[in-house]
Amino acid sequence: MIQCVNLSKSYSNVKALDNLNIEVKKGEIYGLIGPNGAGKTTTIKLLVGLIRPTNGSVFINGFDMNKDGLLAKKFIGYIPDEPFLYERLTPWELMDFKGSLFDMTQAEIDRKKSELLDLVGMLEYKNDLIEGFSLGMKQRVAVAIALLPEPPIIVVDEPLVGLDPRGMKRVKEIFVHLAGEGKTVFISTHMLNVVEEISHRV
Repeated sequence: MIQCVNLSKSYSNVKALDNLNIEVKKGEIYGLIGPNGAGKTTTIKLLVGLIRPTNGSVFINGFDMNKDGLLAKKFIGYIPDEPFLYERLTPWELMDFKGSLFDMTQAEIDRKKSELLDLVGMLEYKNDLIEGFSLGMKQRVAVAIALLPEPPIIVVDEPLVGLDPRGMKRVKEIFVHLAGEGKTVFISTHMLNVVEEISHRV
């Protein structure tokens, strides 16, 4: 599902990533662990097509991100470490908007949004403005939005940022559940205990 081949990225004279080779299979949770500045976020940005590599390739479900980026990105649900959400909307409204961007019908959106907001523990806040949410609440809304088009691959950068212990437990359970459904989950974090607990490989 995810393959990195001799992947490298340099910024001016600084090499952020050097010759990375990774293969992650269907139904697998893969944990990328390392301290800040180790190249984790660079790797994530390369995986989801936000930046281009200096050398090497990323393949998503067989599609080369450099050559077939639009096709490759359709297979990915991306959850950044600092989710960008339209804060003057409610989760309900935001999911309607995002679903339309994914070319989903309103019937499909309606079917999924209650299910997903309930899954992340945010259904009771569906009609509240996002601007009043804590970082952890925003992170859970971002998880729900990433799952809306039912992508087979979930890419997550620092998934537990701002979450309280209860929120952490819920999000970890979601990732395990997704892998059980055959989805691929790629997690980047500096929290070794998180990836050791739920990842198949680190």
